[in-house]
Amino acid sequence: MIPLENLLRFIREDAPWGDVTTDTVVPDVACRAVVRAKDRGTIAGLAEARALFEHFGVTVRERSADGRAVAPGEILLELDGPARAVLLVERTALNIIGRMSGIATRTREAVDMVRQVSPAVRVAATRKTAPGLRALDKKAVVLGGGDPHRFSLSDMVLIKDNHLALVPLPEAIGRAKKQSLYRAVEVEVETTDDAITAAGAGADIILLDNMTPDAVRETVGALAGRGLRERVILEVSGGVAGGDLAGYAATGIDVISMGALTHTVRNFDVSLDVLKGAGTVRVP
Repeated sequence: MIPLENLLRFIREDAPWGDVTTDTVVPDVACRAVVRAKDRGTIAGLAEARALFEHFGVTVRERSADGRAVAPGEILLELDGPARAVLLVERTALNIIGRMSGIATRTREAVDMVRQVSPAVRVAATRKTAPGLRALDKKAVVLGGGDPHRFSLSDMVLIKDNHLALVPLPEAIGRAKKQSLYRAVEVEVETTDDAITAAGAGADIILLDNMTPDAVRETVGALAGRGLRERVILEVSGGVAGGDLAGYAATGIDVISMGALTHTVRNFDVSLDVLKGAGTVRVP
C-alpha cells in the first residue's frame, strides 16, 4: 500500500484551494456512487482509491480486488458518503486506477505470452516511470504478474554504457565487487564478447542490450560453451515489444525487462457514476 500522505498530495495538486465548482453548486448532501470498469483487463489501484475516499469520510465497499481480471461494466467499488468528498476525490482516484490498471493489464499480457513459451522466464519493469509515480507504477507491474526490477539507483549496481565510456568493463566490475559482497552487480553489454568478459570478471547479472533474438541465442550458447552460463542471470532489454516476446523467451535467458510497461501507458477506462435519487440533504 502506498503511504496515504503520498496520495493526498495528488488531491492537493488537483484542488489546492478546494473544489470550487462542487463547493458552490452542491449542498451538503450524502450520495451513493459506483466505480465501474469500462475496459477488459487486470485491475489495479483500488486500494489507493479506497484509502483516499475513506480519508474524506466516504464508506467504500470493494466489489473487486487489485490483480483480478475484470470486464466492461463490472462494478469495482461502491461508495456511500458526503457528495462533496466523493466529487473531490473522483478524478484523482480514477486517474490512479486508470494508469495502474493500464500498466497491470499490459504486464499481464506480456507475462502470459512469455509463459506460453517458457514458464521460467520473468518479465520485469525498468526505471522508465513517471516522476513521482514510481511506487504506483512498480506496484502495478507486480499486480500484473511482473517483476518490479530495481526501484532506484540505490538498490543495486547496474553498470551501463555511459559508465563503460569512463571505466573499462573488467575494472568497473572489479570495483563494484570490491565495494560490497552483499550487493548484486549487473552489467549492460551489446556484444557476445563483452558478455563473456563480464561473466569472466564476476558479474552476477548480464543485461544483453538491443540484441536480436538470434544474437541473444548465440550469446547464451557462447557462455554455455565456456562453462559460464550457470554463473550468471541473463536479462534482455532494449526496445522489446509485444511481437518480440516469444522470440526472446525461447532463447534461454532468464529475464525480459520492458520499459514500455511503464513509459507508454494506455489508460484503462473507468468511470464514477453518482446514483440519481440517492442523495439526502444533510444541512438545509
